[in-house]
Amino acid sequence: MTLRLFDTESRTMREFAPLVPGRASVYLCGATVQGEPHIGHVRSGVAFDVLRRWLQAHDYDVWFIRNVTDIDDKILNKAAEAGRPWWEWAATYERAFDRAYDLLGVQPPSAEPRATGHITQMVELMQRLIDRGHAYASAGNVYFDVVSFPEYGALSGHKLDDVHQGESAGEGKRDPRDFTLWKAAKPGEPSWPSPWGPGRPGWHLECSAMAGYYLGSEFDIHCGGMDLVFPHHENEIAQSKAAGDGFARYWLHNGWVTMGGEKMSKSLGNVLSVPNILTRVRAVELRFYLGSAHYRSMLEYSDKALGDAVTAYQNIEGFLHRVEARIGEVPAVGKWTDAFAEAMDDDLAVPRALSEVFRVMHEGNKALESGALDTARELAGQMRAMLDIFGVCPFDEHWQRAKDDSATGQALDTLVRAELERRQQARAARDWATADAVRDRLAAAGIEVTDTPNGPEWSLNAGGRAI
Repeated sequence: MTLRLFDTESRTMREFAPLVPGRASVYLCGATVQGEPHIGHVRSGVAFDVLRRWLQAHDYDVWFIRNVTDIDDKILNKAAEAGRPWWEWAATYERAFDRAYDLLGVQPPSAEPRATGHITQMVELMQRLIDRGHAYASAGNVYFDVVSFPEYGALSGHKLDDVHQGESAGEGKRDPRDFTLWKAAKPGEPSWPSPWGPGRPGWHLECSAMAGYYLGSEFDIHCGGMDLVFPHHENEIAQSKAAGDGFARYWLHNGWVTMGGEKMSKSLGNVLSVPNILTRVRAVELRFYLGSAHYRSMLEYSDKALGDAVTAYQNIEGFLHRVEARIGEVPAVGKWTDAFAEAMDDDLAVPRALSEVFRVMHEGNKALESGALDTARELAGQMRAMLDIFGVCPFDEHWQRAKDDSATGQALDTLVRAELERRQQARAARDWATADAVRDRLAAAGIEVTDTPNGPEWSLNAGGRAI
Protein backbone atom coordinates (compact mmCIF):
# COMPACT_ATOMS: atom_id res chain seq x y z
CA MET A 1 0.00 0.00 0.00
CA THR A 2 1.40 3.38 -1.04
CA LEU A 3 -1.31 5.72 0.13
CA ARG A 4 -0.78 9.39 -0.74
CA LEU A 5 -2.83 12.04 1.01
CA PHE A 6 -3.16 15.76 0.40
CA ASP A 7 -1.87 17.44 3.53
CA THR A 8 -3.51 20.84 4.10
CA GLU A 9 -0.60 22.15 6.13
CA SER A 10 2.15 21.45 3.58
CA ARG A 11 -0.26 21.84 0.61
CA THR A 12 1.34 18.79 -0.98
CA MET A 13 0.54 15.15 -1.62
CA ARG A 14 2.43 13.12 0.95
CA GLU A 15 2.94 9.39 1.28
CA PHE A 16 1.26 8.09 4.40
CA ALA A 17 3.84 6.76 6.86
CA PRO A 18 2.29 6.07 10.27
CA LEU A 19 4.02 7.03 13.49
CA VAL A 20 3.69 3.44 14.73
CA PRO A 21 4.05 0.73 12.03
CA GLY A 22 0.78 -1.11 11.51
CA ARG A 23 -1.28 1.46 13.41
CA ALA A 24 -3.11 4.52 12.11
CA SER A 25 -4.25 7.10 14.65
CA VAL A 26 -7.01 9.42 13.43
CA TYR A 27 -8.87 12.29 15.10
CA LEU A 28 -12.02 13.67 13.49
CA CYS A 29 -13.68 16.84 14.73
CA GLY A 30 -17.20 15.71 15.51
CA ALA A 31 -20.48 17.49 15.95
CA THR A 32 -21.42 20.48 18.02
CA VAL A 33 -24.71 18.98 19.14
CA GLN A 34 -26.92 22.06 18.83
CA GLY A 35 -29.66 20.72 16.53
CA GLU A 36 -30.83 18.09 14.07
CA PRO A 37 -27.99 16.83 11.81
CA HIS A 38 -28.17 17.83 8.15
CA ILE A 39 -26.34 16.21 5.27
CA GLY A 40 -23.62 18.85 5.41
CA HIS A 41 -22.83 17.79 8.97
CA VAL A 42 -22.53 14.08 8.23
CA ARG A 43 -20.48 14.34 5.04
CA SER A 44 -17.22 14.31 7.00
CA GLY A 45 -18.36 11.20 8.86
CA VAL A 46 -18.97 9.38 5.58
CA ALA A 47 -15.83 10.69 3.85
CA PHE A 48 -13.45 9.71 6.62
CA ASP A 49 -15.23 6.42 7.23
CA VAL A 50 -14.07 5.55 3.69
CA LEU A 51 -10.50 6.48 4.70
CA ARG A 52 -10.84 4.28 7.78
CA ARG A 53 -12.16 1.34 5.76
CA TRP A 54 -9.32 1.64 3.24
CA LEU A 55 -6.77 1.61 6.06
CA GLN A 56 -8.50 -1.35 7.72
CA ALA A 57 -8.55 -3.24 4.42
CA HIS A 58 -4.76 -3.03 4.50
CA ASP A 59 -4.61 -4.44 8.03
CA TYR A 60 -3.94 -1.21 9.85
CA ASP A 61 -5.09 -1.14 13.46
CA VAL A 62 -7.06 2.12 13.23
CA TRP A 63 -7.50 4.17 16.40
CA PHE A 64 -10.32 6.48 15.38
CA ILE A 65 -11.47 9.24 17.75
CA ARG A 66 -14.48 11.45 17.00
CA ASN A 67 -15.37 13.98 19.68
CA VAL A 68 -18.67 15.53 20.73
CA THR A 69 -18.78 19.25 21.54
CA ASP A 70 -21.51 19.29 24.18
CA ILE A 71 -20.81 22.72 25.70
CA ASP A 72 -20.83 25.77 23.46
CA ASP A 73 -22.45 29.20 23.13
CA LYS A 74 -24.81 27.91 20.44
CA ILE A 75 -25.99 25.05 22.61
CA LEU A 76 -26.56 27.34 25.57
CA ASN A 77 -28.45 29.90 23.49
CA LYS A 78 -30.70 27.39 21.74
CA ALA A 79 -31.49 25.53 24.93
CA ALA A 80 -32.37 28.82 26.65
CA GLU A 81 -34.63 29.85 23.76
CA ALA A 82 -36.44 26.51 24.01
CA GLY A 83 -36.67 26.71 27.81
CA ARG A 84 -34.79 23.46 28.25
CA PRO A 85 -31.70 22.54 30.31
CA TRP A 86 -28.50 22.84 28.24
CA TRP A 87 -27.38 19.31 29.12
CA GLU A 88 -30.71 17.82 28.04
CA TRP A 89 -30.57 19.77 24.76
CA ALA A 90 -27.04 18.55 24.07
CA ALA A 91 -27.87 14.93 24.95
CA THR A 92 -30.96 14.97 22.72
CA TYR A 93 -29.03 16.05 19.64
CA GLU A 94 -26.03 13.89 20.45
CA ARG A 95 -28.41 10.93 20.14
CA ALA A 96 -29.74 12.41 16.88
CA PHE A 97 -26.23 12.53 15.44
CA ASP A 98 -25.45 9.01 16.65
CA ARG A 99 -28.59 7.75 14.93
CA ALA A 100 -27.73 9.57 11.71
CA TYR A 101 -24.21 8.11 11.66
CA ASP A 102 -25.57 4.64 12.38
CA LEU A 103 -28.28 4.87 9.72
CA LEU A 104 -25.61 5.81 7.15
CA GLY A 105 -23.43 2.87 8.09
CA VAL A 106 -20.63 4.99 9.58
CA GLN A 107 -18.58 2.78 11.87
CA PRO A 108 -18.66 3.87 15.52
CA PRO A 109 -15.41 5.51 16.63
CA SER A 110 -12.91 3.77 18.88
CA ALA A 111 -13.89 6.38 21.46
CA GLU A 112 -16.30 9.31 21.33
CA PRO A 113 -15.26 11.73 24.10
CA ARG A 114 -17.47 14.57 25.24
CA ALA A 115 -15.91 17.93 25.99
CA THR A 116 -17.59 18.13 29.40
CA GLY A 117 -15.94 14.86 30.42
CA HIS A 118 -12.40 16.17 29.93
CA ILE A 119 -12.20 19.41 31.89
CA THR A 120 -9.27 18.04 33.93
CA GLN A 121 -7.19 17.49 30.77
CA MET A 122 -8.05 20.99 29.56
CA VAL A 123 -6.98 22.60 32.82
CA GLU A 124 -3.68 20.71 32.67
CA LEU A 125 -3.09 21.87 29.08
CA MET A 126 -3.76 25.49 29.99
CA GLN A 127 -1.35 25.29 32.91
CA ARG A 128 1.38 23.98 30.61
CA LEU A 129 0.77 26.89 28.24
CA ILE A 130 0.89 29.46 31.03
CA ASP A 131 4.09 27.91 32.40
CA ARG A 132 5.68 28.15 28.93
CA GLY A 133 4.65 31.78 28.47
CA HIS A 134 2.10 31.13 25.71
CA ALA A 135 -1.06 31.87 27.69
CA TYR A 136 -2.20 34.26 30.42
CA ALA A 137 -5.05 34.59 32.87
CA SER A 138 -7.10 37.75 33.26
CA ALA A 139 -10.35 38.42 35.13
CA GLY A 140 -11.10 34.69 35.37
CA ASN A 141 -10.47 34.12 31.64
CA VAL A 142 -7.46 32.43 30.07
CA TYR A 143 -6.19 33.52 26.65
CA PHE A 144 -3.63 32.16 24.21
CA ASP A 145 -0.95 34.69 23.27
CA VAL A 146 -0.90 34.37 19.47
CA VAL A 147 2.21 36.52 18.97
CA SER A 148 4.19 34.18 21.24
CA PHE A 149 3.88 31.36 18.67
CA PRO A 150 5.89 32.24 15.53
CA GLU A 151 4.42 29.42 13.42
CA TYR A 152 0.88 30.77 13.77
CA GLY A 153 -0.87 30.81 10.38
CA ALA A 154 1.05 27.91 8.79
CA LEU A 155 -2.05 25.77 8.28
CA SER A 156 -4.44 28.41 6.96
CA GLY A 157 -1.99 30.81 5.35
CA HIS A 158 -3.31 33.71 7.45
CA LYS A 159 -0.87 36.55 8.06
CA LEU A 160 -0.68 37.60 11.69
CA ASP A 161 -1.78 41.15 10.92
CA ASP A 162 -4.95 39.84 9.25
CA VAL A 163 -6.04 37.49 12.03
CA HIS A 164 -9.61 37.91 13.31
CA GLN A 165 -10.72 35.20 15.73
CA GLY A 166 -14.42 35.87 15.32
CA GLU A 167 -14.93 36.20 19.05
CA SER A 168 -15.64 39.11 21.36
CA ALA A 169 -12.82 41.24 22.68
CA GLY A 170 -13.05 39.55 26.07
CA GLU A 171 -12.29 41.12 29.43
CA GLY A 172 -8.55 41.45 29.98
CA LYS A 173 -7.53 40.31 26.49
CA ARG A 174 -4.16 41.91 25.67
CA ASP A 175 -4.41 41.58 21.92
CA PRO A 176 -7.61 41.12 19.83
CA ARG A 177 -5.81 38.39 17.90
CA ASP A 178 -5.51 36.23 21.04
CA PHE A 179 -8.11 33.50 21.43
CA THR A 180 -9.97 32.26 24.48
CA LEU A 181 -8.98 29.05 26.23
CA TRP A 182 -11.19 29.46 29.29
CA LYS A 183 -14.30 31.61 29.72
CA ALA A 184 -15.04 33.03 33.14
CA ALA A 185 -18.38 31.95 34.56
CA LYS A 186 -21.43 34.06 33.82
CA PRO A 187 -24.66 34.06 35.84
CA GLY A 188 -26.97 31.24 34.84
CA GLU A 189 -24.35 29.42 32.74
CA PRO A 190 -22.73 26.08 33.59
CA SER A 191 -19.21 26.24 34.99
CA TRP A 192 -16.43 24.08 36.33
CA PRO A 193 -13.73 24.92 38.89
CA SER A 194 -10.24 25.88 37.74
CA PRO A 195 -7.14 27.55 39.26
CA TRP A 196 -8.28 30.80 37.58
CA GLY A 197 -11.84 30.67 38.85
CA PRO A 198 -15.03 28.91 37.73
CA GLY A 199 -15.74 28.89 34.01
CA ARG A 200 -16.02 26.72 30.94
CA PRO A 201 -13.64 25.76 28.14
CA GLY A 202 -13.23 27.47 24.79
CA TRP A 203 -14.00 25.39 21.71
CA HIS A 204 -10.43 25.19 20.40
CA LEU A 205 -9.02 23.97 23.71
CA GLU A 206 -11.40 21.03 23.84
CA CYS A 207 -10.12 19.18 20.78
CA SER A 208 -6.43 19.57 21.62
CA ALA A 209 -6.97 18.15 25.09
CA MET A 210 -9.08 15.21 23.91
CA ALA A 211 -6.86 14.33 20.93
CA GLY A 212 -3.79 14.32 23.15
CA TYR A 213 -5.48 12.26 25.85
CA TYR A 214 -6.65 9.48 23.52
CA LEU A 215 -4.00 9.45 20.79
CA GLY A 216 -0.93 10.84 22.55
CA SER A 217 1.14 13.98 22.14
CA GLU A 218 1.72 13.12 18.47
CA PHE A 219 -0.56 11.16 16.16
CA ASP A 220 -1.07 10.51 12.47
CA ILE A 221 -4.12 12.21 10.93
CA HIS A 222 -6.42 15.04 11.96
CA CYS A 223 -9.61 15.35 9.88
CA GLY A 224 -12.48 17.80 9.61
CA GLY A 225 -14.43 20.10 7.35
CA MET A 226 -12.60 22.78 5.42
CA ASP A 227 -14.54 25.43 7.35
CA LEU A 228 -12.53 24.39 10.42
CA VAL A 229 -9.11 25.23 8.96
CA PHE A 230 -9.32 28.69 10.51
CA PRO A 231 -9.62 29.48 13.29
CA HIS A 232 -10.34 26.10 14.89
CA HIS A 233 -7.56 23.91 13.54
CA GLU A 234 -5.07 26.74 13.36
CA ASN A 235 -5.67 27.35 17.05
CA GLU A 236 -5.48 23.64 17.87
CA ILE A 237 -2.01 23.51 16.32
CA ALA A 238 -0.88 26.64 18.13
CA GLN A 239 -1.95 25.58 21.60
CA SER A 240 -0.77 21.97 21.22
CA LYS A 241 2.63 22.71 19.73
CA ALA A 242 3.20 25.65 22.07
CA ALA A 243 2.63 23.20 24.95
CA GLY A 244 5.37 20.97 23.52
CA ASP A 245 3.31 18.37 21.65
CA GLY A 246 4.01 17.23 18.09
CA PHE A 247 0.25 16.94 17.48
CA ALA A 248 -1.09 15.88 14.04
CA ARG A 249 1.31 14.81 11.27
CA TYR A 250 -1.24 15.01 8.43
CA TRP A 251 -4.21 17.34 8.05
CA LEU A 252 -7.17 16.28 5.87
CA HIS A 253 -10.17 18.50 5.15
CA ASN A 254 -13.39 17.64 3.35
CA GLY A 255 -15.35 20.04 1.17
CA TRP A 256 -18.76 21.43 1.99
CA VAL A 257 -22.18 20.37 0.84
CA THR A 258 -23.43 23.48 -0.97
CA MET A 259 -26.75 24.71 -2.28
CA GLY A 260 -26.72 27.40 -4.94
CA GLY A 261 -22.98 27.71 -4.43
CA GLU A 262 -23.34 28.54 -0.73
CA LYS A 263 -22.27 26.40 2.22
CA MET A 264 -25.18 24.57 3.75
CA SER A 265 -25.88 26.04 7.18
CA LYS A 266 -28.74 26.73 9.51
CA SER A 267 -28.26 30.47 9.13
CA LEU A 268 -28.94 30.26 5.38
CA GLY A 269 -32.18 28.42 6.01
CA ASN A 270 -31.34 25.77 3.41
CA VAL A 271 -30.91 22.84 5.72
CA LEU A 272 -31.73 19.35 4.54
CA SER A 273 -31.93 17.24 7.66
CA VAL A 274 -30.93 13.60 7.52
CA PRO A 275 -34.36 12.40 8.78
CA ASN A 276 -36.14 14.42 6.08
CA ILE A 277 -33.92 13.14 3.27
CA LEU A 278 -34.45 9.58 4.49
CA THR A 279 -38.18 9.89 3.86
CA ARG A 280 -37.27 10.11 0.16
CA VAL A 281 -34.30 7.79 -0.31
CA ARG A 282 -32.85 4.86 1.55
CA ALA A 283 -29.95 5.41 3.94
CA VAL A 284 -27.58 3.40 1.72
CA GLU A 285 -28.51 5.62 -1.24
CA LEU A 286 -27.86 8.78 0.76
CA ARG A 287 -24.50 7.41 1.86
CA PHE A 288 -23.66 6.57 -1.76
CA TYR A 289 -24.53 10.13 -2.78
CA LEU A 290 -22.50 11.78 0.01
CA GLY A 291 -19.51 9.53 -0.59
CA SER A 292 -19.46 9.57 -4.38
CA ALA A 293 -17.58 12.85 -4.81
CA HIS A 294 -13.92 13.37 -3.95
CA TYR A 295 -13.76 14.21 -0.27
CA ARG A 296 -11.96 17.52 -0.94
CA SER A 297 -14.45 18.71 -3.54
CA MET A 298 -17.60 20.73 -3.00
CA LEU A 299 -20.76 18.67 -3.29
CA GLU A 300 -23.50 20.83 -4.81
CA TYR A 301 -26.84 19.50 -3.64
CA SER A 302 -29.85 19.29 -5.93
CA ASP A 303 -32.78 16.92 -6.13
CA LYS A 304 -31.52 15.85 -9.55
CA ALA A 305 -28.01 15.10 -8.27
CA LEU A 306 -29.46 13.01 -5.46
CA GLY A 307 -31.80 11.24 -7.90
CA ASP A 308 -28.92 10.48 -10.29
CA ALA A 309 -26.96 8.95 -7.42
CA VAL A 310 -29.96 6.83 -6.43
CA THR A 311 -30.32 5.58 -10.02
CA ALA A 312 -26.60 4.75 -10.20
CA TYR A 313 -26.71 2.85 -6.94
CA GLN A 314 -29.84 0.92 -7.88
CA ASN A 315 -28.13 -0.15 -11.11
CA ILE A 316 -25.25 -1.53 -9.05
CA GLU A 317 -27.64 -3.19 -6.64
CA GLY A 318 -29.73 -4.62 -9.45
CA PHE A 319 -26.72 -6.28 -11.08
CA LEU A 320 -25.60 -7.92 -7.84
CA HIS A 321 -29.09 -9.20 -7.09
CA ARG A 322 -29.39 -10.61 -10.62
CA VAL A 323 -26.14 -12.49 -10.12
CA GLU A 324 -27.38 -13.78 -6.77
CA ALA A 325 -30.69 -14.86 -8.25
CA ARG A 326 -29.10 -16.77 -11.15
CA ILE A 327 -25.93 -18.15 -9.57
CA GLY A 328 -26.32 -18.07 -5.80
CA GLU A 329 -24.46 -16.21 -3.10
CA VAL A 330 -21.95 -13.63 -4.30
CA PRO A 331 -18.59 -14.40 -2.63
CA ALA A 332 -17.49 -12.03 0.13
CA VAL A 333 -13.81 -12.86 -0.48
CA GLY A 334 -13.43 -11.03 -3.77
CA LYS A 335 -10.55 -8.62 -4.36
CA TRP A 336 -10.73 -5.13 -5.79
CA THR A 337 -9.03 -4.39 -9.10
CA ASP A 338 -5.60 -2.79 -9.47
CA ALA A 339 -7.15 0.29 -11.06
CA PHE A 340 -9.44 0.68 -8.05
CA ALA A 341 -6.51 0.44 -5.63
CA GLU A 342 -4.50 2.97 -7.64
CA ALA A 343 -7.38 5.43 -7.45
CA MET A 344 -7.91 4.97 -3.72
CA ASP A 345 -4.19 5.29 -3.02
CA ASP A 346 -4.23 8.61 -4.88
CA ASP A 347 -5.74 10.69 -2.06
CA LEU A 348 -8.92 8.57 -2.00
CA ALA A 349 -9.93 9.43 -5.56
CA VAL A 350 -13.43 7.99 -5.17
CA PRO A 351 -14.84 9.18 -8.55
CA ARG A 352 -12.08 7.27 -10.39
CA ALA A 353 -12.57 4.27 -8.14
CA LEU A 354 -16.31 4.34 -8.80
CA SER A 355 -15.72 4.39 -12.54
CA GLU A 356 -13.90 1.09 -12.04
CA VAL A 357 -16.92 -0.30 -10.20
CA PHE A 358 -19.13 0.60 -13.16
CA ARG A 359 -16.63 -0.86 -15.65
CA VAL A 360 -16.67 -4.16 -13.77
CA MET A 361 -20.47 -4.06 -13.61
CA HIS A 362 -20.62 -3.53 -17.40
CA GLU A 363 -18.39 -6.57 -17.94
CA GLY A 364 -20.48 -8.54 -15.46
CA ASN A 365 -23.72 -7.74 -17.28
CA LYS A 366 -22.17 -8.91 -20.56
CA ALA A 367 -21.06 -12.13 -18.87
CA LEU A 368 -24.57 -12.73 -17.51
CA GLU A 369 -26.14 -12.14 -20.91
CA SER A 370 -23.73 -14.53 -22.61
CA GLY A 371 -24.20 -17.24 -20.00
CA ALA A 372 -20.62 -16.98 -18.64
CA LEU A 373 -21.91 -17.39 -15.10
CA ASP A 374 -18.58 -18.16 -13.42
CA THR A 375 -17.14 -14.96 -14.86
CA ALA A 376 -20.18 -12.99 -13.75
CA ARG A 377 -19.84 -14.39 -10.22
CA GLU A 378 -16.15 -13.49 -10.07
CA LEU A 379 -16.82 -9.94 -11.28
CA ALA A 380 -19.66 -9.57 -8.76
CA GLY A 381 -17.19 -10.61 -6.05
CA GLN A 382 -14.82 -7.87 -7.20
CA MET A 383 -17.64 -5.37 -7.04
CA ARG A 384 -18.55 -6.49 -3.55
CA ALA A 385 -14.95 -5.94 -2.39
CA MET A 386 -14.90 -2.44 -3.85
CA LEU A 387 -18.32 -1.48 -2.52
CA ASP A 388 -17.29 -2.67 0.96
CA ILE A 389 -14.62 0.06 0.96
CA PHE A 390 -17.29 2.66 0.23
CA GLY A 391 -19.55 1.11 2.88
CA VAL A 392 -22.43 0.55 0.45
CA CYS A 393 -22.36 -3.14 -0.45
CA PRO A 394 -26.02 -4.21 -0.54
CA PHE A 395 -25.07 -7.58 0.99
CA ASP A 396 -23.48 -5.92 4.02
CA GLU A 397 -25.09 -7.03 7.26
CA HIS A 398 -25.88 -3.42 8.17
CA TRP A 399 -28.03 -2.83 5.10
CA GLN A 400 -29.62 -6.27 5.35
CA ARG A 401 -30.57 -5.52 8.94
CA ALA A 402 -31.93 -2.11 7.96
CA LYS A 403 -34.06 -3.78 5.32
CA ASP A 404 -35.23 -6.51 7.66
CA ASP A 405 -36.08 -4.03 10.42
CA SER A 406 -38.23 -1.87 8.19
CA ALA A 407 -41.90 -2.47 8.95
CA THR A 408 -42.73 -0.48 5.83
CA GLY A 409 -40.47 -2.69 3.76
CA GLN A 410 -41.99 -5.87 5.14
CA ALA A 411 -45.51 -4.66 4.44
CA LEU A 412 -44.60 -3.59 0.91
CA ASP A 413 -42.88 -6.91 0.23
CA THR A 414 -46.00 -8.79 1.33
CA LEU A 415 -48.24 -6.74 -0.96
CA VAL A 416 -45.93 -6.94 -3.97
CA ARG A 417 -45.41 -10.68 -3.62
CA ALA A 418 -49.16 -11.17 -3.55
CA GLU A 419 -49.38 -9.28 -6.85
CA LEU A 420 -46.52 -11.34 -8.30
CA GLU A 421 -48.30 -14.55 -7.29
CA ARG A 422 -51.43 -13.29 -9.04
CA ARG A 423 -49.33 -12.55 -12.14
CA GLN A 424 -47.79 -16.04 -12.06
CA GLN A 425 -51.23 -17.62 -11.85
CA ALA A 426 -52.44 -15.51 -14.79
CA ARG A 427 -49.42 -16.54 -16.87
CA ALA A 428 -49.97 -20.20 -16.02
CA ALA A 429 -53.56 -19.79 -17.26
CA ARG A 430 -52.24 -17.98 -20.35
CA ASP A 431 -54.23 -14.91 -19.28
CA TRP A 432 -51.65 -12.52 -20.72
CA ALA A 433 -53.86 -9.44 -20.36
CA THR A 434 -54.10 -9.87 -16.57
CA ALA A 435 -50.39 -10.71 -16.25
CA ASP A 436 -49.42 -7.60 -18.21
CA ALA A 437 -51.84 -5.46 -16.24
CA VAL A 438 -50.23 -6.56 -12.95
CA ARG A 439 -46.78 -5.79 -14.25
CA ASP A 440 -47.85 -2.40 -15.60
CA ARG A 441 -49.52 -1.50 -12.30
CA LEU A 442 -46.35 -2.36 -10.37
CA ALA A 443 -44.22 -0.40 -12.84
CA ALA A 444 -46.44 2.64 -12.43
CA ALA A 445 -45.80 2.40 -8.67
CA GLY A 446 -42.05 2.42 -9.28
CA ILE A 447 -41.57 -1.33 -8.84
CA GLU A 448 -39.40 -3.19 -11.34
CA VAL A 449 -40.00 -6.91 -11.86
CA THR A 450 -37.22 -9.20 -13.07
CA ASP A 451 -38.06 -12.77 -14.12
CA THR A 452 -35.34 -15.20 -13.00
CA PRO A 453 -35.00 -19.01 -13.12
CA ASN A 454 -36.00 -18.97 -9.44
CA GLY A 455 -39.11 -16.91 -10.05
CA PRO A 456 -39.86 -13.19 -10.27
CA GLU A 457 -37.88 -10.71 -8.15
CA TRP A 458 -38.81 -7.11 -7.50
CA SER A 459 -36.98 -3.92 -6.65
CA LEU A 460 -37.77 -0.23 -6.42
CA ASN A 461 -36.53 1.64 -9.46
CA ALA A 462 -35.36 5.24 -9.49
CA GLY A 463 -38.88 6.50 -9.92
CA GLY A 464 -40.16 4.70 -6.85
CA ARG A 465 -40.00 5.83 -3.27
CA ALA A 466 -37.20 3.98 -1.53
CA ILE A 467 -37.65 2.31 1.84
